[in-house]
Amino acid sequence: MEILQLTCLQLEQRINQELEQNPVLELESDEDHSPGTTSSVIVHDEGDEPSPTDEREPEIQFEHAVEHAKATEEFAIADDFAQNYADTIDEAPIRSQNWLEEQDSLRADAFANVESSSETLQHHLQRQLDWFDMSEVFQEMVRRIINSLDSFGYFPYELTDFLGEEHTDEELKLAEKALALVKSLEPAGVGGKDLRECLLLQIDPESEYAEILRVLITSHLEDISANRIPVIVRKLDFPQDFVQTAITMLRHFHPRPSAGFGSNTAPVVFPDVIVEKTETGKYLVRLEHGRTPQLRVNLMYKNLLDKHGTDKETKTYIRKKIGAAQWLLDAIEQRRATLLKVSQAIVDHQIDFFEQGLHALKPLKMQQIADVIDMHVATVSRACDDKWMATPQGVFPFRRFFMTGLTGSEGKEDVANDVVRLKILELVDKEDKKNPLSDEAIVKMLEAEGIQVARRTIVKYRKLMNIPSSRGRRQWET
Repeated sequence: MEILQLTCLQLEQRINQELEQNPVLELESDEDHSPGTTSSVIVHDEGDEPSPTDEREPEIQFEHAVEHAKATEEFAIADDFAQNYADTIDEAPIRSQNWLEEQDSLRADAFANVESSSETLQHHLQRQLDWFDMSEVFQEMVRRIINSLDSFGYFPYELTDFLGEEHTDEELKLAEKALALVKSLEPAGVGGKDLRECLLLQIDPESEYAEILRVLITSHLEDISANRIPVIVRKLDFPQDFVQTAITMLRHFHPRPSAGFGSNTAPVVFPDVIVEKTETGKYLVRLEHGRTPQLRVNLMYKNLLDKHGTDKETKTYIRKKIGAAQWLLDAIEQRRATLLKVSQAIVDHQIDFFEQGLHALKPLKMQQIADVIDMHVATVSRACDDKWMATPQGVFPFRRFFMTGLTGSEGKEDVANDVVRLKILELVDKEDKKNPLSDEAIVKMLEAEGIQVARRTIVKYRKLMNIPSSRGRRQWET
């Protein structure tokens, strides 16, 4: 369970940690995968006959292993030191050239998948300061204000509070001038105290709509949000078509000047499982092994364990380390087998999705997968935690394929919730905006497609997708 719930990146880190701590573990080389080789190991008890020495291991390597662990005292001292003074060890363990090359390759892959960091809002604003001729003192105040903008690009402070109790009148005037400069920079709206000031800063003073835009922003943002256009027209001394045009312009203003800058990059995802379509049309899964180092137990230590004359304490130490290594190898193999079973069962159930896309997802519960592969549902749940699947339709988390459903035309739970949401979105997109569909109308249209759904469910899904009510979606005639 401990190894199963690890992602491929976490497993890589765990393996590297074990390689640091357990001297009998090592990475496999390419020739280790030739026919007749294996990474498993058998630990003999004291009375067992020692297994013959592997003919592929030169005698000099065996003697090197004996010399490397030549005395019980050295083993004991090294073990105690590693446990009690781990933080003081500066030297990295010696690694083979193949291991170093593999690590370089893995790091290169990781960097290749990392999105290039986009420019931050602060850096974008500071670059514009080169356009102005200003004193060092004034420039320092401007930069101080820029670095104090919040995540929206607002400056939500009173200047007196921003400067502190000990500020002088000269400093306050300097800050006022600096803030005015920041508000003049691009993107428009930056430096506003709140949403209203941010929008007001984006008005073109030369526009014929400047006056009405100021009135709308100052007094009617709530009415615009609720689509109460007739109410606004009655309160203002402007023609309805003029009001409609101004509102359309206002909807293109940016409420967050920081949008598109800096910290909005998405995290990189490494899939644990890859789904591929075979020539026969079947979808099969395979594990992504590129980031998971392949391990084996070092035969030099096994030979030392089996060699006559090795003292008891040395054998005890080696047997302990080999046991820990074998546990890790077995756990990784069980993780591999479990992930393959779980992911293939998911793919087999959701075959329509791989052919048609999201609208073809079927209801699926983890208990169904557990029943198919004859495992406990808790095991399935841990196998799906933070795991990602690369499919012909894109990269999705395992849990994306599990969802409850609604009753279909035959009285069965055969319509996934996400499918219903997509159908609602499709109906809303195609509706007549001058006479938008009511929630009850959407219910009837879904029933015509064989989907039984209550009106309150439509309301719930509509709100989850941030779709306004029919009144809020209506486009008023001019």
